[in-house]
Amino acid sequence: MHRSAPRLSRILACAAVPVMLVVAGCSSDSGDKDKKDSSGSSSSSAAPSAKKSKPSVAPAKFAALPDPCKSIAKKTVTSLVPEAKSKGGTPANSSDTSYRAGCSWNGLADKGVNGSQYRWLDVGFTRFDSDQALGSGAERAQQDYAKQVAKAKATEGAKKVAEGPVSGIGEQATKLTYDLAKTSEDFKYATIVTRTENVVVTLTYNGAGYAGAKTPSADDILKGAEKAAKEAVATATATADTKPDAPSKPAEPSKSAKTS
Repeated sequence: MHRSAPRLSRILACAAVPVMLVVAGCSSDSGDKDKKDSSGSSSSSAAPSAKKSKPSVAPAKFAALPDPCKSIAKKTVTSLVPEAKSKGGTPANSSDTSYRAGCSWNGLADKGVNGSQYRWLDVGFTRFDSDQALGSGAERAQQDYAKQVAKAKATEGAKKVAEGPVSGIGEQATKLTYDLAKTSEDFKYATIVTRTENVVVTLTYNGAGYAGAKTPSADDILKGAEKAAKEAVATATATADTKPDAPSKPAEPSKSAKTS
């Protein structure tokens, strides 16, 4: 029995409905996924959040050190070391004077039957650059400042060691005085350790009387040390430079000029 054409058309139309619904359903799912991806809420390829960067350290103020043998006025050197062997001073050995430098003066003033007076003056500069891993130049100098104070206090053979703050020299300063016996004579010592920004200045002044000459007073030695230290710091301050730091180098120890 043959079905009529109109009835056959209706059957085919009904059969096609489920297929269209399935296609529509798939199209709908695909659209939702695209919407989620575009919003970034469900996408597996979303970029990870950026890590917070470490704050950069403050740049170092001083980019160079002064000539240590010119850091103290000639007039001051002459008054503190009257008969200096080298009027211009003896530079300390250093592999890089832009980071560590020093100078010393020493001499014996012969007063004939009244004996002789010996004096020795030494100044050392150490500069620190800012380093992302190690800290700012000022912070690193602060650490070295504490080490230099501890080193002076631990001087072998020192007696009557006294320590105290000093005002008016650098950003912070410490004075250390002590007695030290050597070459069969009693020496009076004064050390001033001071810090200005990223530079540490360590100055030592000492003296003794020979051949029956009177030992210098502790007060005179301290006053001389403070005067020289103030001049040395002022000279260092005059070298202040705000140029960017050069690649950081560790401060290397220097060999100070040999004392008599």
